[in-house]
Amino acid sequence: MNLKAQLLKAHSKANCNLIVKYIGNDKILFAQLIDLFLAGPYRVTQRAAWPVANIVEAHPDSITPHLKKVIAFAANPIASVSAKRNILRLLQFIEIPKKHFGIVADMCFRFLSDKKETIAVQVFAMTVLANVAKHQPSLANELKIIIEDRLPFASAGFRSRATKILRSL
Repeated sequence: MNLKAQLLKAHSKANCNLIVKYIGNDKILFAQLIDLFLAGPYRVTQRAAWPVANIVEAHPDSITPHLKKVIAFAANPIASVSAKRNILRLLQFIEIPKKHFGIVADMCFRFLSDKKETIAVQVFAMTVLANVAKHQPSLANELKIIIEDRLPFASAGFRSRATKILRSL
């Protein structure tokens, strides 16, 4: 399968599932998908984001060799919403190595504090921060303060996730 051509065929769940099934747990094919995701152009990045996140959900170790690049990509201020959303989504499913805690926490706090950021990105950032805070308890208080500050004006989706996270902290 030509991954780039397949990505450009359609932006659908069926196409995403086809790509996920084709790649499976194959590290070489996954590396090719990551390369397409990071290289772009925008449409390729957008369409590769969904299968990348789904593969990592099924095979969390598959992202390990690419984690540094993927985190840097999401932290870039010009990263697309779909890239940020799906990178944060996949970060929920993995044990983030300690060496990446700082950049991941900074990035997630930035997304969570940005009122112009999409709700999905904010919600996934909140979850990733809660996961990091389990290993870095000092972050829990800062996360609580931000969540409690945002709650009165938040959407239903934000409130639902925030309530669960506050209970877990």
